[in-house]
Parts: sequence; C-alpha cells; structure tokens
Amino acid sequence: MKLVSKNQVEENVYELKITVDGEEFKAAYEESYRKNSKRLNIHGFRKGKAPRNMVMKMVGAEYFCNDAIDATYGNAYRKALDESGLTPVTQGEMEMNEVTVEGYTFTVKVTVKPEVTVKDYKGLEVKKVVATVTDEEVEEELNRMADRNSRLVDVDDREAQEGDTANIDFEGFVDGVAFEGGKGEGYDLVLGSGQFIPGFEAQIVGKKIGEEFEVNVTFPEEYHAEELKGKPAVFKTTINSLKYKEVPEIDDEFVKDVSEFNTLEELKNDIKEGMMKRKETVSERNLEDEVCALAAEKLEANIPHAMVENKIDYLVREFAYRLQMQGLNLQDYIKYTGSDMESFRKGFEEQAEKQVRIELTLEQIAKEENIAPTAEEINEEFANAAKMYGMEVEKVKEYLSEENVKETLINNKTIDFLKANAKITEVAEEENEDAEKVTAKKATVKKTTVKKTTAKKVAKEDKE
Repeated sequence: MKLVSKNQVEENVYELKITVDGEEFKAAYEESYRKNSKRLNIHGFRKGKAPRNMVMKMVGAEYFCNDAIDATYGNAYRKALDESGLTPVTQGEMEMNEVTVEGYTFTVKVTVKPEVTVKDYKGLEVKKVVATVTDEEVEEELNRMADRNSRLVDVDDREAQEGDTANIDFEGFVDGVAFEGGKGEGYDLVLGSGQFIPGFEAQIVGKKIGEEFEVNVTFPEEYHAEELKGKPAVFKTTINSLKYKEVPEIDDEFVKDVSEFNTLEELKNDIKEGMMKRKETVSERNLEDEVCALAAEKLEANIPHAMVENKIDYLVREFAYRLQMQGLNLQDYIKYTGSDMESFRKGFEEQAEKQVRIELTLEQIAKEENIAPTAEEINEEFANAAKMYGMEVEKVKEYLSEENVKETLINNKTIDFLKANAKITEVAEEENEDAEKVTAKKATVKKTTVKKTTAKKVAKEDKE
C-alpha cells in the first residue's frame, strides 16, 4: 500500500489517493485465482482442472481482480488513514481510478474532524445547588408509602364521592347512535383521576350503587378520534360497586410492616438520608452539565454536518432501544405520533449539535492539558464493571475495548479538571429554583450529560 497523495478539497474534507500493488496485490490476486478458477467450466476440461494459460485465454486476467480488490481495499484504506494522520467522521466516498493485473489505484474523499480551539476554559463561573431535605418532603414520602400500602374497602350505603373507585358499565351515544369504542363493562374508574373526558367523572359523584343514569359530555376539539371531535355525547351509565381507599395510620406498627425498621423515627432518618444522596447526585450531575455547556461555548470550530448526523443516528438508536425495553417499536411510535422519520430525526438535531460541541471541547481540553488515564485506572474501570454486573473481567472486555474505556475515563477526568478549575458558587435550592424561573426563556444551552458510565454500556450490550 502506498499513500500517493493527501489533498484538502474543501474545509474538513480530504481526498486520499492510494495505490495497492507489488507483493500485497499479487498475493490477493493469486488467492482470487485459486478460489475462482475452481468454479469455471472450460470446454474440454473437468471443472476447475483447466491449465492457467487456458483459463486466462478464456476469461482474462481481469476476471480475478475484483476479489483481490475486495480483499485488500479495506486494509489499504485503514493504513492510508493512519499514515495521513486524519480522523474520519464518515466512511468516505471511494472512486476506482486504475485497475490492472499488477495492482490498482483509488481515491477516497473523506470528511474529517474539524480543527478546534478552546479558549478561557479555566475559571468558569457556575452554581451548585446545596442539597437539603425538609421535614415536609419526608412527610410527603411517608404519605406516598402509606398510599401504596392502602387497600380498597367496599362502600355500603352512601353516594359516590371523589376519590372512590367506581365499577361501572357504560355505553356512549352521539346523535342517538352508539359509537365504536364507547362501551365498557365492569370498568374501574377512580373518580377525580381525570381518566375520562372532562365532566364525566363529576357526574358520577353523588350517585349510588345500582343507579342507572345518563352522563352528558362534549368531546374535546383535540380528541384523537376525528369523528368525535367537539361532538356532544350521552353515556348511559350504571354503578355496579363502590370502593374507597383505606390508608393505614403512619406509626411504629406501620413502619414494621413496610420496612426493616422498628420505629417511625428510624424510617424517617433513612428516608431523609436516601433523599439527600439522590439530591446530591442530581446537584453534582447538574454542575457537570453546566460546566461542560459553558466550556463548549468557548469552542471555535466549523463542525461538519456529518458529525451531527452521526450523533442523531446514535440518539435515535438509544431512543429505539428504550422503546424496545418497553415492548414498543420505533416505526410504530412514529406512526402513532403522526410524524415521519425525517421529522423525528429533526427533533434530535439541536441536542446532537450540543453534544458534538461538548465532545469536541472535552477532547481538545484533554489534549491541551495532557489528561490521560493510567493503566491502573483502566484496569480498575474494567474490574468495577465486572463486579457491578457479576461478570468476569475477560467477559467485560468482549463488550468493551480498552480504547472505549480509555475514552470514557478521559472524558470523566476532563470534566473533573473543569470543575476543579471553575469558580463554583453554592446556592440554596429555593434560590436556584427562583433563578431558573427567571432565566428559563433566555437559556441558550440545554444541559447535556456527557459523563458516561462504562458499566451501563456493558449491561446494555449484554442484554442485546
């Protein structure tokens, strides 16, 4: 392989001219002849037994070139890229220039990463929310626990009230005609939950078990069924049964039933500790997002659109994977939302652009500051992933290359470097919420989490 030339044809686009000849091509050509000559039927000879001079006379030497090119092209391109020092962001557009039995020459037009500069990334001014947990938040969580452990009790002789679960039969009519999907039997409806169209549930309140009555409503103008939008409807309704929610009293006995603790005070302390850890994690993550976003504002680069498209591809795959975990299909999701793939991808464009800017920023800062993980840190990351998911380290390495782990650690260490060199102002949670309300409409950079967790990637690929 020989890299004949490297020419920049436009910004971030280079054209490489590459020649493959000599022993490298000769070996591939001979292997192509050995493989393909066995398949040829030459008159007067058994299949694959014709002498070479006869084969060449009948089909020509060029007949065997295609396989030889296929066998050598990829490796030649990779070596040429290494020699050129370019970092491609696309597969490249290949054009064959010259092919002979002695070798071939081809050109590849490839889009590469842009030249990047990042200035003044030290001393970034960021705010960090000081995590606090109030007694009210603890009480709210206790109430949620009590609600989760409540039970439904039959109502005897009173009328339906908001909060009751009413088991109903109903059938809907528009202009006196029953419509499709408007009938239900034995349906459990929590009154006040807003499950049904506006006005339906309120008209059940005050009715008794066994009572038959009509519910008069109007379908919203934005209703999903075109034929029902804005139409008045009558639902003939019967209450079969009523139940109310009985919530347990929050005391020591309740605590023993729902937790590993013996007293309410112990449970409260545990809830507070857990909430504090979660808030601190969120606060730290938000700090990291903010410092990355601010650093990315310092980036100077003409980013090729191919990099954004690649990131959109990644985000779409991630979205499709999350849908798959819920038993859904991306194509069906797009169809149900009344969109199309082009519009769906367009919705990721802004996020993709910001993530690409952040990644380029972190990469450049890491270069300038000589940030790199040690061998011990790389081994520790593999060991952590193996421990977390109960896998052997060697098994983890089947999913993640050392280069993947190294890239993740460089990102993490670069973010830590930015935080260590930032001017961090601690603010109370309430103060931060007030500030966010004021600046929400003025925000120009959406926070993006870039600190990756290698172990999560292992788990995801293992499931796949």
